[in-house]
Amino acid sequence: MALQIPILNENNVVQVSEAVFGQAFNETLVHQLVTRHLAGARAGTKAQKTRSDVSGGGAKPWRQKGTGRARSGTTRSPLWRTGGVTFAARPCNHDQKLNKKMFRVGIRSILSELLRQNRLIITSEVLVTTPKTKELSVKLNALDSKRTLIVVRNVDKNLALASRNIPYVQIVEAANLSPVLLVAADKIIVTPSALEQLEECLA
Repeated sequence: MALQIPILNENNVVQVSEAVFGQAFNETLVHQLVTRHLAGARAGTKAQKTRSDVSGGGAKPWRQKGTGRARSGTTRSPLWRTGGVTFAARPCNHDQKLNKKMFRVGIRSILSELLRQNRLIITSEVLVTTPKTKELSVKLNALDSKRTLIVVRNVDKNLALASRNIPYVQIVEAANLSPVLLVAADKIIVTPSALEQLEECLA
């Protein structure tokens, strides 16, 4: 079956697949999707030196008895100022596995819920002809949205230049859409061509 989504400020509708935009909301899967995306964005490059990495420690600092000081066997000990770290951090990979089918189902679930909440807007009016912030700002003010995500098929240079000075406005291509961007935005503006591409990718 096909769903009909009205195009903003036009006496026209666009037909989309119910399998893509009429799916039930799966909160557990969406949470897994967002967590995986955030985990994959971590650098995982933190590193500290253990007692085997620091320099020194070849000889016992002083004899075992008779000095009046605590016994010590190496200057590499974590108890020493120049010693290694006891539980040193090591570079690691934070990526989480998620198959393609689950990813598509999760994105479909998010888009369907956004459509039910009237947060998904289909329009081409956000496309600008000049790289002027004022032109785009006037168009976005009518939507009354604090955080706006604009999804296009291909990022136009004029649109990119016009949006970069407006706070809480992001431009993304449909092929690079992420669950974090969808969940974080108050309103998602999708052009008809980008909507068509999304449906092709998620079907």
